[in-house]
Amino acid sequence: MKINIYILLLAGSILPASNSAFAQVKKPAAATAKPGVLLPMDPAIKTGKLANGFTYYIRKNTEPKNRAQLYLVVKAGSILETDQQQGLAHFMEHMSFNGTRHYPKNELVNYLQKSGIRFGADLNAYTSFDETVYQLPLPTDSADVFKNGIQIMRDWAQDASLDPSEIDKERGVVLEEKRLGKGAQQRMQNKYLPMIFNGSRYSTRIPIGTEEVLKNFKPETIRQFYQTWYRPDLEALIVVGDINVAQVEQMIKQKFSDLKTPAKEQQRTKYSIPLIDKNQFMAVTDKEFPVTVAQILIKHPSVTIKTTTDMRNSIIRTLGNQMISARYSELSKQANPPFIQGGSSIGDFMAGLDIASTFVVARPGELEKGFKAAVTEIERIKKYGFTQSELDRAKEAYMTNLENAYRERDKTKSESYVQEYVQLFLNGEASPGIAYEYDFNKKAISSITLADVNTYDKSYFIDTNRDVIIMAPEKDAANLPTEATINKWFSDVQKDSLKAYVDDVNTKPLMAAKPTPGKIVAEVKDPKLGTTKLTLSNGVQVYLKPTDFKNDEIQFNAFSPGGTSLYSDADFQSADNASGIIARSGLGDYNAVQLTKYLAGKQAFVSPYIGERTEGINGFATPKDFETALQLVNLYFTAPRKDSSIFLSTITKAKAGLQNRSDDPNSVFSDTVSAVLGNYNIRSTGPSLQKIENIDLNKAYSIYKERFADAGDFTFTFVGSFDPEKIKPLLEMYLGSLPSGKKEEAKNLGIHIPAGKISKTVYKGQEAKATVRLVFSGEYQFNETNNNLLSALSEVLQIKLIERLREEESGVYSPSIHESYAKYPTNRYSFIVSFSCGPENVDKLIAATLDEINKIKQNGAQQTDINKYIAEETRTTETQLKENDFWLGYLSNQYETNENPEYILSYSDYLKKLSPQNLKEAANTYLSGSNFIQLVLMPEKK
Repeated sequence: MKINIYILLLAGSILPASNSAFAQVKKPAAATAKPGVLLPMDPAIKTGKLANGFTYYIRKNTEPKNRAQLYLVVKAGSILETDQQQGLAHFMEHMSFNGTRHYPKNELVNYLQKSGIRFGADLNAYTSFDETVYQLPLPTDSADVFKNGIQIMRDWAQDASLDPSEIDKERGVVLEEKRLGKGAQQRMQNKYLPMIFNGSRYSTRIPIGTEEVLKNFKPETIRQFYQTWYRPDLEALIVVGDINVAQVEQMIKQKFSDLKTPAKEQQRTKYSIPLIDKNQFMAVTDKEFPVTVAQILIKHPSVTIKTTTDMRNSIIRTLGNQMISARYSELSKQANPPFIQGGSSIGDFMAGLDIASTFVVARPGELEKGFKAAVTEIERIKKYGFTQSELDRAKEAYMTNLENAYRERDKTKSESYVQEYVQLFLNGEASPGIAYEYDFNKKAISSITLADVNTYDKSYFIDTNRDVIIMAPEKDAANLPTEATINKWFSDVQKDSLKAYVDDVNTKPLMAAKPTPGKIVAEVKDPKLGTTKLTLSNGVQVYLKPTDFKNDEIQFNAFSPGGTSLYSDADFQSADNASGIIARSGLGDYNAVQLTKYLAGKQAFVSPYIGERTEGINGFATPKDFETALQLVNLYFTAPRKDSSIFLSTITKAKAGLQNRSDDPNSVFSDTVSAVLGNYNIRSTGPSLQKIENIDLNKAYSIYKERFADAGDFTFTFVGSFDPEKIKPLLEMYLGSLPSGKKEEAKNLGIHIPAGKISKTVYKGQEAKATVRLVFSGEYQFNETNNNLLSALSEVLQIKLIERLREEESGVYSPSIHESYAKYPTNRYSFIVSFSCGPENVDKLIAATLDEINKIKQNGAQQTDINKYIAEETRTTETQLKENDFWLGYLSNQYETNENPEYILSYSDYLKKLSPQNLKEAANTYLSGSNFIQLVLMPEKK
């Protein structure tokens, strides 16, 4: 279960500007709002309120087919806890899965797993300050499962068992979840949160709670919270999916009408964070924090979107955020960038507040430079505003996204609607529907002027209610600025002679001339898969799978044998970074900044890659912009750019980011794991300053050109909404014209997980927490039967470890297992068990893990667990077979490994062959322990 807590932990966690117009409307400032017409309710939503105050929202939606999303939303979070209940809102969420009236103890999870619903991946919940939300995806082609799902929601609403023995077992699980969050960020957060929250109640009601309460609370204390706040007037059920609306409404009325309101109903206070009309400053340090970060937060009252004026202002906000983001992106592309990362946006915060936020991750020793650069861009916007060309570009991009959402309106996932209705219930935010939004936006956007956006943004970036937080490594504490220094930096920027922004736009065509087309020389159809294989005259192989899963989406990729395996260790760093450097450098006559602007308003994305054994292309586009995407593909082969400024920017930021890497326990452990599993090969060890120094621009450019000089051994796969006959001429022109030459094969570098038994413990970090990796590996016979057995073994063991390590031992929050298998360069497999726990429990939990493995090795897997896996995998596959990204990944993998792509059509038959006996054999083969590596991160010895 996740805790939803909207707090700024690092620069990257600041709320970003949204790129989607649909269901992503942001709240405008109260000062700019004028009376407007109330927005209508989407007529597709069936809403109602029972006599007891219980609310429901129902919508029929057939994406995906035979599925529904059920959400129970409770307006009760940690903000309602008493001092003695701190953490119990979240604990209550856990207990809802540990026994209800109709599903005692763990029977609820057990039943749902048998129905094909994965615990954690599908079945989940979150607790925030102000709400708790439960999610339950269900199949609707089983009337019993759906009916029981409604009953589960009813049980959660008011019939959780709260068995004292189950409470005591769950204490350890929640404490382990709390342990996972401990570290440098959490320690610094504890210091600055009271300031950010202006000393309000939110400062002392962090959802995870306190250890004292979690360890010692009495069952009656959590029962009191449950009985007080889980009541019908604070609850809503959202049901969206392939359902009969009238029938579901009747089921809700039958099941939820008897929910009781407490005899002495306690008023549900709506808490807020008050504005104090003054500026605040805090600098916090930690010896394990690896970078220096400055965050500027300017708080404003928020306005819930209810009227046409609110919606128009939300468009203004989104346009402004897009343009601000583009400005900072340009700054980061300078040869000598002023910061590692920087950005700014206006977004919603929490508790009735919005924030205008600016952040910078500074280069070591250059906080002043980075801070002033970030603030300067905001001052430039305040002084000169945006340019008309920037606004035109932002409008085009905005409407392109909205038009895409509108065209996909009959293919919108149920989950998207559910999230919108959660906000409707919690905050009263309007939900007029995509048809209304599209029509409104088309009319409104043309009336939005530069003055509108400039005035709006200027009203947010002010000098009142401003918080500045500096986070830095402890060793830099003496050099950090004081509040007086920060104020001087603001003053310096404001006094500086700023120049207006110049919008550098390239007006040339992306391609000066269209290439001479090749020809399709062979065509083979596979009616079973619905695919067509084309062979072009230059040797390029193209697989086409048209689908109707989306109305406006084409995904594609390509691969070719070779990769970094063809280069020496001395050239490896240049080879490994070549595609990233080229991808950031622009194309043809367009530099990186110009190319970004050219593509604004187009939905076409293409990115080259060079891996260990292959190089290739990933991309997507709408049918409208498909030709643009193919032009980008062609240019990545024929006209890559070598940009020294981009190269220097990349290298500078990479070096700065590594400066304090060795202070971060997780990075140290991650590097150790990579080194051990890679047998300490130079290509497998962690990043270092020396490795960055070894990257040479000319060598990287030369290697990139070599890898993409010959398209004749490339295989392309296209999946999505296209007519094969209509796109063939485009394929002939942009792919058939690519150069071709010699064929290559990747080399076997002999890098793999070492054999034998290895144990290594890393001592790093001050928190009392440990991380464990248990690795089984070895030679393998790659085929679909073995692959399926290994995947099944992984899932069955996952079920057993959740039962043993989490439910029985109460020693971990979420154990995980990752299996992998490879056909090339040689058949090999790996099987990795991971979990975090208290240092004192490491040996016990490792022993418990090995004990569960031994049980399968001795007795075979339990049939009930196999049945759960089959049910889960069957349900998952049913949905995946209707998704473009699944087919693209699956087909590409089958083509790359030279395996039969028709395997997926008989996958259900493979699942039926699973048995306790063959999983027993698999466990003895793959988990024998002859090749076993134990890696543990422990806190530093004191």
